Amino acid sequence: MKKYLLLFVIAIFAMSCSKKVEVKGKIAGSSPLERIEFVEASGVATLPLANFGIDKDGNFTGTFEAPKNGMYVINYAGKQNLIFLKGGQKLNISGNSASFPNEYVVTGDAKSDNDFFQACQKFLTTYGQTLNIQQLASGDEATYVKAMQKIEADVNKNIDEYVKKFNPGKEVVEWKRTDARVAILNLLVNYEMTKKQMLGNPSFKLAKVFTDYEAKLQENKETMIKTSPFYRQYLLTKMSPDFQTFAQAKAQGKTDVTTSELFNEFLKGKKEVSQTEKDYLLAFVMAQSDVHPQTPAATTDKIKKIIEEDIKDATIKADLKKMLFVINGFKIGDDAPEAALVKQDGSAYKLSENKGKPYMMVFYASWNPYIAEGTMPVLKEVVNFYKSKMNFVFVNLDDTKDQFTKTSNALLKGIPGTNVYGDGGLNSDIAKKYGVYGFKLPSFIVVDKNGKVASRSFVNLGDQDLITILDKQTGLSAPKVDPAAQLQIDPSALQQQAAPQVEKVPVEAK
Repeated sequence: MKKYLLLFVIAIFAMSCSKKVEVKGKIAGSSPLERIEFVEASGVATLPLANFGIDKDGNFTGTFEAPKNGMYVINYAGKQNLIFLKGGQKLNISGNSASFPNEYVVTGDAKSDNDFFQACQKFLTTYGQTLNIQQLASGDEATYVKAMQKIEADVNKNIDEYVKKFNPGKEVVEWKRTDARVAILNLLVNYEMTKKQMLGNPSFKLAKVFTDYEAKLQENKETMIKTSPFYRQYLLTKMSPDFQTFAQAKAQGKTDVTTSELFNEFLKGKKEVSQTEKDYLLAFVMAQSDVHPQTPAATTDKIKKIIEEDIKDATIKADLKKMLFVINGFKIGDDAPEAALVKQDGSAYKLSENKGKPYMMVFYASWNPYIAEGTMPVLKEVVNFYKSKMNFVFVNLDDTKDQFTKTSNALLKGIPGTNVYGDGGLNSDIAKKYGVYGFKLPSFIVVDKNGKVASRSFVNLGDQDLITILDKQTGLSAPKVDPAAQLQIDPSALQQQAAPQVEKVPVEAK
């Protein structure tokens, strides 16, 4: 049985100053509970740039800052696709909920670039199905290189044809050519690793015709490492055998050493690897291996030290710090910051009004799929058990104050606590200060009687660590929580939270 495989991956070209992108559109047949997110595709630890609500008629609108001209991810209803955007553009996106964002139509400033992009992706999908990479890989290096060169020529020919047809901008064309080179590099390294396994010889050396072609495809390494997450993947695959040997020797007999520490030390010995490459690769490994909600505080401190001392690129350093904060929250004992909040009657509310008594903040929104059925029954039990010894502040992050009023009246009726609204929802002052994104809703954070942060941000009300903290703050002792009652966050959201968004992007756009 033939096994067809061709991986065409993402690359980004051309960086620019940050500019606003104005986007609106309509998704026919969509639900008001669905959201559309835009994410930078080439970042090392990218968080959503925008999260837009969809009204009852399927319309959405919004503005966000585009860090660079290049490829962005559209997230919708658990599905993802790519779109090429430039700062300063105004565009309209339309589609049908059954097929969006796998299929969509762009009008406005981004039309020609994305017509070109989608046409190229459709060609690649069809073309890839005609190739039997497994059969090609059974030959020698020279034969395989010729096959790869043929693929490269065919793809570039198609690009040239679509340039004439759609008249796209230079940046998206360069992106597509880089995309082809990165795809072939990943096929080359897969061939190399397969050969080593088949021969049982880790020291297997490739023929010069192979290494020369591999080098030719990487003539612009600095741009590729900055803009293509799958070029980073290629480099890590190349390094993997040496790193495994290094790590096994260094970690022998140790139980507290992290992957990030080992990889950082490994890179320091690689004089042939540029600092730019080291920064991007180290950031990738940290995000994949050691940055997640369950990371122990001691490990987080180690990661922070590596970021501060060994990551040299200012943007990467800032992105990693932001991701760490969003995932792990404040340091225990930090002052809980004030933020702009309002009650239903429009009066201002200050968190410091709780001083003298511990409190728990509950961040939620009506469009979150877990809030009604998953959270409310457990939340009601938690509040009723602890309400004599602590306060509860329910922070709504819906898009409008009107929606806040409707939601809080419906969901929180009969549950003791203070209902407040962060004006602007996910763009509100409190969401930014507390690092709240759509994938972290609902979430919970405990503050002690002195206004100091007493917990990390939790997404499970039944998390035993949260119960332990609530017991400590109140002096009460809660009964054991049924594990079945624990609120579980969407697995896709956890991936988005714990790893670079770009590495999860589907490689074929339709």
